[in-house]
Amino acid sequence: MRLVLKLIVRIYVFEINFVKLISWFGKMDALDRRLIGLLSENSRTPTSEIARRLGISRSTVQSRMERLLRDGIIERFTVELGAEYEARLVEAHVLIKVDQAHTGIAHAGLRRITQVTAIHAISGEYDMIAVIAAESTVELNRLLDSVASLEGITRTNSSVVLETMLRR
Repeated sequence: MRLVLKLIVRIYVFEINFVKLISWFGKMDALDRRLIGLLSENSRTPTSEIARRLGISRSTVQSRMERLLRDGIIERFTVELGAEYEARLVEAHVLIKVDQAHTGIAHAGLRRITQVTAIHAISGEYDMIAVIAAESTVELNRLLDSVASLEGITRTNSSVVLETMLRR
């Protein structure tokens, strides 16, 4: 009886998640995907240029962009650094151990450091990896000290990136 009940519950949960998945896919059509493709190439492309390339009006582009943002399909527009500038940066991956009672405080502190370009929750001995990009080794050293002194962080272990062999 218990096994049958678990099976019924799992099938029900699967059906609910499947319906949610179908409804999420229903929010985007081929035009939305083309719009996202153009924005992915260059999010600063003027609305009039996007409209011309898609063969639709500016107001249609604007309303679709607003809907994609509202529905959480597009989260934000961001900046991609130039390859020459990025190549000059000194990057480090910082393993971070956090006092579990202060995880939120530590995370918020890391987010306030603009040179922290990514934060990953991980399994294992450490709790997070932060990626830091600095303009010099002196700045990187200062940033590593800042990270280590954040409230809630109990231990760090840093590795400086010597060469990036693949980035997609």
